[in-house]
Amino acid sequence: MAGTTTRLLTVAEYDKIPNPPGGRYALYHGELVEVPFAKSPHIRAQWQIRHLFEKAAGPGGVVNQEMPYRPLPEYECWAADVAYLSRARWDSMGDWLAGAPELVVEVLSPSNRRAKMADKEKLCLENGCLEFWQVDLSLRQVRVSTPDGRTIAYKTGQQIPLFFAPGASISVAAIFAE
Repeated sequence: MAGTTTRLLTVAEYDKIPNPPGGRYALYHGELVEVPFAKSPHIRAQWQIRHLFEKAAGPGGVVNQEMPYRPLPEYECWAADVAYLSRARWDSMGDWLAGAPELVVEVLSPSNRRAKMADKEKLCLENGCLEFWQVDLSLRQVRVSTPDGRTIAYKTGQQIPLFFAPGASISVAAIFAE
């Protein structure tokens, strides 16, 4: 927490606050939260996932790291570690992406608390996200959740199908390749 908040901050107010040295701010439920810059293993996983997604997506979609979005309109402004958007959503986006990207990937780090990740997953899946991925670097697995309540944990040796590229999949091992 960046400081004591006596009332909820709006996205308009948040947008005027400069980021702190060594990190950035996110807006979670109207509270300003400092997010430190990622370290090398986290960045490598983000890059690898982005690269794998871009190869599969082709021109029909956009893949981005640290993609800012607003899952709810007034008191939330987050950034996905990696996000996939259909080309139509990308092309129609204003200053901020309204709702969650179709695919949100979160690479877990020590600062990710279980309750916060569960809340983030829930809000994303309720607001436009078709899949929410949690990439666990220590377990070398990927947990994929969908709006219908299904969750599958994929491990090394398994393939994760990509909804945005019918017939395509990526191997879990490729995500963790160095």
